[in-house]
Amino acid sequence: MDSVFSISSNIAEGYCRRSIKEYIQFTNIALGSVGENYSQFYALYRSKEIPKDIFDEYDQRHYSLENKLLNLARSLTKKVKEKGQWDTEYMVREPEIEVRETDYTD
Repeated sequence: MDSVFSISSNIAEGYCRRSIKEYIQFTNIALGSVGENYSQFYALYRSKEIPKDIFDEYDQRHYSLENKLLNLARSLTKKVKEKGQWDTEYMVREPEIEVRETDYTD
C-alpha cells in the first residue's frame, strides 16, 4: 500500500517547500492518499482479508488523521487569506554548538 508512505511524504515535501500555498497543495495530495488508503483497506475488509475489529480500529485512526489534515489545510488557507507569509518560526532549530577538530579524532 504505497498510499501509506505517500501521506507522510507529501506532508513533509509540502512543509519543506517553505511556501504556504505549496504546503496546502501537498496537504491536499496527502488527503487524497488518505482516501486511497481507506479504499484499499475497506476492500480488504469487504473481501474478508481482515477482521472487523481490525478494520474498526483502522477506521477510527483514519477518521482522526483525515480530520487533522483537514484542519491543517483550513488553517493554512486562512493564513493565505489573511495575506500571511511563510514564517521562519515554522522551522525546527537546534541549539548552536561549537565543534572543534578534536571532537572528530580518535
